[in-house]
Amino acid sequence: MLCALIMAGGKGTRFWPLSTEDKPKQFLNLLGNETMIQMTVNRIKPLIPLERIFICTVEKYVPLVKEQLPELPQRNIIVEPEGRNTAPCIALSSFIIDRYYKNSTMVVLPSDHLINDEDRFLQIIRNGREFLNDYPREILTLGMAPDRAETGYGYIKCSEDIININNNQVIKVQKFVEKPNKDKAEQYLKEGNYLWNGGMFLWKVERILRLLRENMPSTYHALSGLKNIEEDLIFKYVNENYSKTEVTSIDYGILEKVDSIRVIPCNFGWDDIGSWNSLERYREKDKNQNICDENIKVIDSTNNIGIGHKKPIVFYGLEDVFYVETDELIVIAKKEKMNDIKILKEKILGGF
Repeated sequence: MLCALIMAGGKGTRFWPLSTEDKPKQFLNLLGNETMIQMTVNRIKPLIPLERIFICTVEKYVPLVKEQLPELPQRNIIVEPEGRNTAPCIALSSFIIDRYYKNSTMVVLPSDHLINDEDRFLQIIRNGREFLNDYPREILTLGMAPDRAETGYGYIKCSEDIININNNQVIKVQKFVEKPNKDKAEQYLKEGNYLWNGGMFLWKVERILRLLRENMPSTYHALSGLKNIEEDLIFKYVNENYSKTEVTSIDYGILEKVDSIRVIPCNFGWDDIGSWNSLERYREKDKNQNICDENIKVIDSTNNIGIGHKKPIVFYGLEDVFYVETDELIVIAKKEKMNDIKILKEKILGGF
């Protein structure tokens, strides 16, 4: 039985001011008519029906999940009392999924990624499920073949231990590497045995719960009562016990402590739409490389980003400008400053 967990509790701070704490990027239409979370659910639906797709988010975003995914069963919305990084989120979700689907396999997906070749993506998930049926103690992650010296992603160093399944290699992970500087990223690209860490995983639920018990015992025991509790008491139990979990990522909490981890190299057109720079790679541009909403008119201007709101706006004689308008404010900056958006947000909200 294959189930999906989609993690949707992030605040999307690098997409401010369009993404806010009230409505972060996973609930926004950034690349088309669907929001990022709708795209993620619809991408996996041909393989996993809605009754086996679970969304983990914080209580504040539950109304947004219900609004954008109205057909999702109520029990499939897993509510964190607070964000405590990915390890508690995955632990909580694993216990919940195990209640309803014993002996299941789980695919873990962020809610805000772009995947261009969805058929290839689904085939890789099928191959991963097949692999885990033969090797149930293994943990699988999906690694993206890098095409540039990217400093915004973590990396996975691959070993020479390879198992083939259908048209996919399944490679033993040598180590996980933090986001590198430019020189290191160029070195990884040149060496050719590094993949981007896409933050997508497959594992047997029974296996990840065992690894939680062995490596994060306080988190495991804080939530283990979910195995047998009555369904109408789940929300109360989680609220009372979630603060006892460890605030850490699944990478630090589990993956870096075990050696039964393999990676499937992927080439399905992936990107983490986590910043304005990443959005720029995929939004349609005009002949002068501008990315602008319909209510922004562009005259003698090149290489600009314009996200308007209500009033018509004219760009005249501008180059390399970043413009975003929301109900609360307008931000105008040189595009080279887009990476400083979190710093800008702190200054503005702090009253300069």
